Parts: sequence; C-alpha cells; structure tokens
Amino acid sequence: MENKLTKLQAFNAMVKFLEGYYEKTKSDDIGSLLGDLQLFSDGGTFDPAAWDDWIESVTAILKKNEEQVI
Repeated sequence: MENKLTKLQAFNAMVKFLEGYYEKTKSDDIGSLLGDLQLFSDGGTFDPAAWDDWIESVTAILKKNEEQVI
C-alpha cells in the first residue's frame, strides 16, 4: 500500500529537507527561504505568498501526473 501525505505533511517534509540542506551548506538564500516558510500557530506562513506558491506547485505536479496516467 502506498503512503500518501496531506499538503501540509508534504510541505513540512519539504521544510525538513531544506533544513538539512541548510545545515550542510549554511546558504543565506536557503536560510531566508526557511524563514519565509515558518508557520504561525494559525497555519499561515511568515511570507503569505509562500503557501500559495506551494499549492501552485502541488497542483502542477498532480496535473502532470494525471496526464501521464494511462
């Protein structure tokens, strides 16, 4: 059986990946991005556009996958 993630779980997995990358590289760009991706207690991101950008990315991948299913 295939495990599936919610959009929030996938978002958190991306953040975890980026945190690991940041720890290895100390990249200022990644550090800045991680700051924007932090979540408020209400679930919103520090940069309000970050969540919208994430949803656009998820939607694009899901659509691409639908087109490839035979």
